[in-house]
Amino acid sequence: MSTSAPCGSLGLPQSDCTRLFGVLKMEQATSSAFVPGLAGVVAAQSRVGHVDGENGILEYRGYRIETLAENSTFEETAYLLLYGRLPKRAELAEFKSSLQSHRQVKPEILRMIADFPREGHPMAALQTTVAAMGLVYPRTGAGDFQERMIASHRLIAQLPTMLAAIARHSKGQEPIAPRKDLDHAANFLWMINGEVPAPIAARTLDVALILHAEHTLNASTFTCRVVASTLADPYASVSAAIGSLGGPLHGGANEEVLKMLEEIGDPSKAKAWFEDAVAKKKKIMGLGHRVYKVKDPRAYALQTLAERVFAELGSTKLYDIAKEIEKLAADKLGPRGIYPNVDFFSGTVYLKMGIEPILFTPIFAIARVAGYVAHYVEQMEDNKIYRPSQDYLGVHDTPYVPIDQR
Repeated sequence: MSTSAPCGSLGLPQSDCTRLFGVLKMEQATSSAFVPGLAGVVAAQSRVGHVDGENGILEYRGYRIETLAENSTFEETAYLLLYGRLPKRAELAEFKSSLQSHRQVKPEILRMIADFPREGHPMAALQTTVAAMGLVYPRTGAGDFQERMIASHRLIAQLPTMLAAIARHSKGQEPIAPRKDLDHAANFLWMINGEVPAPIAARTLDVALILHAEHTLNASTFTCRVVASTLADPYASVSAAIGSLGGPLHGGANEEVLKMLEEIGDPSKAKAWFEDAVAKKKKIMGLGHRVYKVKDPRAYALQTLAERVFAELGSTKLYDIAKEIEKLAADKLGPRGIYPNVDFFSGTVYLKMGIEPILFTPIFAIARVAGYVAHYVEQMEDNKIYRPSQDYLGVHDTPYVPIDQR
């Protein structure tokens, strides 16, 4: 592109004008190519889920999350995500039977769990055991549709079993075998403590799993699709996704919420703590979302369920603190589009059910695996390996200096 015409019209010296237009061209190229965090960049086309952050809408295959939380089960929701439609009664029964038949974990993996350091974080252990599934099962899911679906069933079914074994190992306890007569959520609670859960506890966890099962191209789902695009097997892809999920800016947020509530200590201290946090521009965990500009629709559903749980089983100080913070945030931060997200109440609910905070993020994983495998299957339908470009900001043609002259 010649700069002579615009330089002449501006009445600037040629050298200054050339430099100016060179800078403008560089800035234009950079702004069109680089978006921090890929915000707003369309990186995939999908029929699995949909988020409308401006209006607070989350849909799985066209079904509003509020509708699924009120009427569905996790097994039915997982079927919907994986197969693209709600199942008929016989299809759901067959799907549940398949999941139940795949719940038992291979002895080799259980022995591996028994050798893990007890103080290690369950997310690291879960990621490792999912990757190890590729050692004991066929790794042909990328090219074989039937094996891809079997692997998807296996992953949904076995993550809870592995996590329960990991949790018990951390306490020096032997794993509890899964039961085929219990639904997905109830079976997990059974494997954690050896007791059949109360109906309210089982239903609460079931709904929490539904709410966390899918959320479009979040960091961990994107990770899954990127790894899948190389034609890696489902176990490697889901293991990588779990590694991404473990970060405190993603799945680890609910643990951080609980730490925040414990730091506040008492409902009477909530206002002073909140005002100080706002004044110092301190991040308040569980408030705000990268996508939602209104209250997270999952937070509505979980809060409704939380109210039932605490009404039936008794409130807790941490839940009372959370309610105070929510009220304060609604007045102060609501006008700025900052509202509670799904992580804000989930930790207090899990704690009430006897689940330790260190298991909060892994439970997120045993829910989101349904979304991961749905995206894995979709990626394989018309796969193209991800290979984004970059803006290189370094120098060029750097002369090599021998080591004795540096």
